[in-house]
Amino acid sequence: MRIRRCLTLLIEPRERFDFDVQSLLEGGSGLRAERDWIALAPHLDEPVALSIDQISLLGRVSTQDWMEFDELAKHGNATTIHDLLDAGLLIGDAPEHVAMRDREQTFRDGHWHPLSAVMHAFGRWHGVTSGEQVRNIGIVSFNDLVRQLGDPPPHFHSRSAKSQRLPLAAPDPTPLDELLRRRTTCRNYDTSRLLPFSTFSHVMHRVFGAQAVHTVTKDVAIVKKTSPSAGGLHPTDAYLLIQHVERIEPGLYHYHAGDHALEPIRPMLPDDANALALKLLAHQDWFANAHAIVVYAPRFLRSFWKYRNHAKVYRAVTLDVGHLSQTLQISATEFGLGAFVTAAINEVDIEKALGLEPMRESPVAIGGFGWRAPECARMEFDPQHAVWQTKKS
Repeated sequence: MRIRRCLTLLIEPRERFDFDVQSLLEGGSGLRAERDWIALAPHLDEPVALSIDQISLLGRVSTQDWMEFDELAKHGNATTIHDLLDAGLLIGDAPEHVAMRDREQTFRDGHWHPLSAVMHAFGRWHGVTSGEQVRNIGIVSFNDLVRQLGDPPPHFHSRSAKSQRLPLAAPDPTPLDELLRRRTTCRNYDTSRLLPFSTFSHVMHRVFGAQAVHTVTKDVAIVKKTSPSAGGLHPTDAYLLIQHVERIEPGLYHYHAGDHALEPIRPMLPDDANALALKLLAHQDWFANAHAIVVYAPRFLRSFWKYRNHAKVYRAVTLDVGHLSQTLQISATEFGLGAFVTAAINEVDIEKALGLEPMRESPVAIGGFGWRAPECARMEFDPQHAVWQTKKS
């Protein structure tokens, strides 16, 4: 059997502290520090704890050139090698290793930058209930945050004396200024009203639809959309969890940008759809009732096709999602709707629900839009009272 090391591997020393009675009796802190060595390989689901011997052995193996098992065994015992093969940090060409070999090869073919790949793979959440955790620790308002964490960095940042500042002309407001003033994150949705099909369709086409398509070859085209995208590649797809939209059954859908159409993935009962919304949104129940919930899921390999192993491309992809989310929020505001966007999501649960391979296509954020509720039961940040006319907001 021949062996090589997985392509991307970061090894992180992590310290943990245990209570040590002897240290306390000797006048110490009462804590004993233990160091673990953790392997982070983005083609794997979980971090892997390593011994020093395993780290030493991994350092002897190339990521590109195959090495015979017997040759490697001269530098470490066979059990250590087999343990690393089972963990997926070493890749073998034997038939019993085909599943892991194929998985790691899929990652190799993706042209990820190593640091971006590790950050993406191990920054994803699974089963987190951040909404409940916020309530449990008593953080409801900004004042609660200050009480818990102290004062934040200054809200305005200055780089010169006030006397040196050059005042700019006061603007004459335009309709766009008024629209932007009314754009506030919505935490209150009216589930008693269905979102009109025509309004939903208009928002989807404006934000995610192909406005023009320029054919390059038989199988290649350049797409024009209303938001900018690095390299003009527009890698981000929209997946939807529909709850309260006219003429559309609740469930999961994929938006086809070229045909301006929904592709059904899974129909759902209304209560099941709402339960899934809570799960995907990490139990931020103030967003979970939105009429249409949008999962922003970039197809990374589309961007990586051009920007191969590039240190900045993952950042560019996340910027694409930011552009789309703002276009969605502005569009929803124009139609008199509320909208939101959040990055506090359970990516792993979303991938399972939609059947996504995380190193090829994965959610970066979730947004949503729908009718605002008639009353502001959940606090919203609207200091100009552009949406809610009373100080209750």
